[in-house]
Amino acid sequence: MKRNEMEATIALFEARLVECLTKYDCSEILGETISYHFGLGAHGPVRTGKRLRPQMLLRTSEMLGAKLDNSLDAAVAIEILHNYSLVHDDIEDGDELRHGRATLWSRFGVAQAINSGDAMCALSFLALARSESRLGAGRTLAMLACLHHAHRKMCDGQARDLDFESRMAVSLDEYLSMIAGKTAALFRAAGEMGAICADASPEMRERAALFGEAFGMAFQVRDDLLGIWGAEGATGKRVAGDIARRKWSYPIVWALACPDSPPRTVVARAYASGRALNPLEAAAVRAALDELGAEAASRRALDERIAVLQLTGDEPLLAFAVESLN
Repeated sequence: MKRNEMEATIALFEARLVECLTKYDCSEILGETISYHFGLGAHGPVRTGKRLRPQMLLRTSEMLGAKLDNSLDAAVAIEILHNYSLVHDDIEDGDELRHGRATLWSRFGVAQAINSGDAMCALSFLALARSESRLGAGRTLAMLACLHHAHRKMCDGQARDLDFESRMAVSLDEYLSMIAGKTAALFRAAGEMGAICADASPEMRERAALFGEAFGMAFQVRDDLLGIWGAEGATGKRVAGDIARRKWSYPIVWALACPDSPPRTVVARAYASGRALNPLEAAAVRAALDELGAEAASRRALDERIAVLQLTGDEPLLAFAVESLN
């Protein structure tokens, strides 16, 4: 799909998304909280982001020959479900800012944010159910099952991630299992649902799912890198905020798998404390990671996952994935 064609497709997607979010009967406060989160109406401009999950779905379905209108509702559904997870993640992580803007819970309170996230979850599945008129009950049910399964895996991954915050040690296998659920599951669903929209074979559905999953794993490793070495203006998060919260990310897990050394000891002691780190402690951990070479190791891990994408993906979907990770 050429860039101008994708821009036109995304414009249609955005219009369908706004329609789904605004054309339903709800209370004034619920309408306001959802509008605030998405940047609609008086809370604009619209917060579009990169729309990576709907792009994965739309690009996959287009590559496999689906009509655009057959996949728009599914793309809307997966984006709303993603945003529902962001609302709850911000509450669970205590994040007051997302991309430089107050998060929903910090603006309206935890209770209203939880309720708004739940409403987004409901809207996601209602949006997907609209596909029945175009795709039939069988394919729509298959996509509902796919999205529900991804939702369950996301919750499991988040549970592991929260549990890690009080753990003294986390292995690389445990970390990879966590991100396979928390991040990669929804990208896997995006690939598979795109193939279902195109009425692809079971073999192609599985291949699309595996590509989406591989992209999701790479995306999380990249996010882990930015969470420690990214610029605050680019990420919208506090620099080294992941370290301050003792988040178990790829650089941390890699560092603690290294042989004993003074910088490894700094990281190990900080993460064994069982509590949030103060700014001086977080800075010491980041310096220790730099001394160990954790940033370079994480970039190698990202390159390895991009290589997996290159083995399993087809152009132009592969070009989109690689560009999104750079």
